Amino acid sequence: MKKWFSNIGPGTLVTAAFIGPGTVTVCTIAGVKFGYTLLWALGLSIIACMVLQEMAARLGVVTQNGLSEVLKSQFDNKIVKSILLGIIISAIFIGNAAYEAGNISGGVLGLSTIIESPNISLAGFTFNYLSWIIGVLAFVVLYIGNYKILERSLIVLVLFMSLAFIITAIVTKPDISLVVKGFVPNFSSEKLFTVIGLVGTTVVPYNLFLHASVVKEKWNTPEELPLARKDTIIAISAGGLVSMAIIIAGAAILSNEVNNAADLAKSLEPVFGPAAKYVLSLGLFAAGITSAITAPLAAAYVVKGCLGWQGGLKSKQFRSVWMFILFLGVVFSSLGIKPIKIIQFAQVANGLLLPVIAGFLLWVMNKKNILGKYTNSKVQNAIGFLIVLIAAFLGCRSIWKVVINL
Repeated sequence: MKKWFSNIGPGTLVTAAFIGPGTVTVCTIAGVKFGYTLLWALGLSIIACMVLQEMAARLGVVTQNGLSEVLKSQFDNKIVKSILLGIIISAIFIGNAAYEAGNISGGVLGLSTIIESPNISLAGFTFNYLSWIIGVLAFVVLYIGNYKILERSLIVLVLFMSLAFIITAIVTKPDISLVVKGFVPNFSSEKLFTVIGLVGTTVVPYNLFLHASVVKEKWNTPEELPLARKDTIIAISAGGLVSMAIIIAGAAILSNEVNNAADLAKSLEPVFGPAAKYVLSLGLFAAGITSAITAPLAAAYVVKGCLGWQGGLKSKQFRSVWMFILFLGVVFSSLGIKPIKIIQFAQVANGLLLPVIAGFLLWVMNKKNILGKYTNSKVQNAIGFLIVLIAAFLGCRSIWKVVINL
């Protein structure tokens, strides 16, 4: 058992990253509005995530380089390279800075249902001190700069989060026959945007960069690929189970006034008493803080790779990136500021980035001069091509959504 746990790690960071407040909210609303009928869409999202993340992990283990380093090495044209790197840095660095406030606010939302009146006034400003507590916790974990400590901290938080949401789903006593039917595709036009939301919140561009970068902290030779693959499958399957548990819990709610997981906690009180509030609130807190740690970490890895910085987790340049993003997230969250224009820009950049990076990853996974005998199989290419098409659709939808809201 000890040996089994010692080989679990990098994949958990991916799970910690995509099971954030946004995913919790989307899954909650999916359950409330459509019951179990969108479990099939979430299942496909998890498969797509698993396929892409396995490719990213394989690339990282075999080449011992991150995705941004490999991308840079494949383009000689300086203009093309500059445009690509510009899109990547814009989407990941600026995007994560904008979204970090949401990650921290999600954790705050969880604690706020337990701790009343978390606001204090100082110098004419009203601050939410819980944002600073979450920021300090994230800062300490990241500043230590020890990969093993970072990995184990996130494993504990992910396990805690998983237990919270899975226990909640079990206690609602779902109808198993209806749950099974939920995995049979049942598509209708009113479900389209929720389906897109489930895919978009699960298949995240920055996780591809994060995964390819962190696997080399744990594994150094292609012979260890089976361990990396097992880690990816187990961790992302666990994340999928958590997301499904949230949908199942949401389906138990009769009210249509549920907009987020905090509302879900309150609405489930009639099902199994006041304990619902505490279990779900702590689960949401764990979801918020794990994403608050991984988002700045991913941005730091991306900027490091794009700009060719040397050094590891403790280097001043690496730390300066995640510190900047974490600080902005804490300030925006504590003051209740929503940087709408920055978020809109980040959505457009991510919309462009997702199909580009998914397409690049599929292309590079077929280059024998980079991966040798570890290139994609025909089945992997077929699934990968389908995912790229979905990514392109998601990207266009993301950009269109911003355009019509301008």
